[in-house]
Amino acid sequence: MSNAQPGGYYFAPPSHWPIVGSVALFFLAVGGVLLMNSHGVGWIPFAIGFFTLVYMLFGWFGTVIRESEGGLFNNQVDMSFRWSMSWFIFSEVMFFAAFFGALFYARVYSVPWLGDVDNKLLWPEFAAHWPTMGPYRPAEFTPMGAWGIPAINTLLLLSSGVTCTWAHWALKKNDRANLIFGLSLTIILGIIFMSLQAYEYMHAYSDLNLKLTTGVFGSTFFMLTGFHGFHVTLGLTMLTVILFRSVAGHFKPDHHFAFEAVSWYWHFVDVVWLGLFLVVYWL
Repeated sequence: MSNAQPGGYYFAPPSHWPIVGSVALFFLAVGGVLLMNSHGVGWIPFAIGFFTLVYMLFGWFGTVIRESEGGLFNNQVDMSFRWSMSWFIFSEVMFFAAFFGALFYARVYSVPWLGDVDNKLLWPEFAAHWPTMGPYRPAEFTPMGAWGIPAINTLLLLSSGVTCTWAHWALKKNDRANLIFGLSLTIILGIIFMSLQAYEYMHAYSDLNLKLTTGVFGSTFFMLTGFHGFHVTLGLTMLTVILFRSVAGHFKPDHHFAFEAVSWYWHFVDVVWLGLFLVVYWL
């Protein structure tokens, strides 16, 4: 059954997109592990996984778009989408909560414990302060300052949240021009954010000796900021799809949950970055 009856529910036909997505994530994981272990060949599976993931996103989005524009979704389906997106964002909150928890444990418990009296015999030169590489090597690195690129990126993401809300307001007013303009500004701000973060990573590796191998600080720094960057990339992909749909005349003032879902996700990304800026860069 591939249609929805009034008051009933829409049952989608079998889809190959979940399998394609799984294959993409597998190649991304293999490539990421190889790259983190200094195997240059890791770029090949990583690139395959990345482009396959982008292909899957556009393909799966296209299928859902055609179903939506074909009038197959009713209010019950719309409600299920809202609950699904809500639980998805909640799972992402728990995902980052685990990483923030790892950083909190390292800073508040592990580092003071390694520097207490009982451990002075093992690591007499270790200074129990943050940031640190750990007790086995001295802190031969410089942490990333908060008031350079990170502060600029914070302003960029906060501004992108404003432009996204502006676009949503324009959609509710059926103002197509401001909708497209606001979405375009949001995407541009997101691209600038990612470009600056890429430059920040290169600066950290080449000038500050801040790497994934730089002990507990390096691993937590790149884990948190790197996964956030991945989420920004995914958000930009979704925003781009929404922009193309808006240009094509999709969405109505009273029927546009696809736009709302992407805006929820983008605001979530903004909030996570505020936490990163405070805990990772500033404090």
